[in-house]
Amino acid sequence: MTIGIGMYAPCMILISLLGMNPIAAFPIMMGACAFLMPFASLRFIRYKAFSMRAALGLILGGVPGVLIAAYIVKSLPLVAVRWLVVIVVFYAAFVMLRSDAAKRDRPIGQDDDLVDVV
Repeated sequence: MTIGIGMYAPCMILISLLGMNPIAAFPIMMGACAFLMPFASLRFIRYKAFSMRAALGLILGGVPGVLIAAYIVKSLPLVAVRWLVVIVVFYAAFVMLRSDAAKRDRPIGQDDDLVDVV
């Protein structure tokens, strides 16, 4: 959660693989995030290891995102939502692997990442 991947897609995949009703993924994800994020964010704030521009973008993108989820995604059949989640997970995995491969090509000491807070 704290590195921006999100938890809904992995949670929905795990719930489905366990044979549970995928609708249970949303309250599980929301409960986990509600307990995790306030405590995890304190360390990022203390070390100033966050991007204010990215935070503002997430805030501004959240409003239309909630409206899209409430009116469009909610009305989609569950099978379509599952496939959408699988596509998003594969896309995120591809982008992260590509980013890591590009980072390995750089000489040591030229990382432009945020402060390592872990």
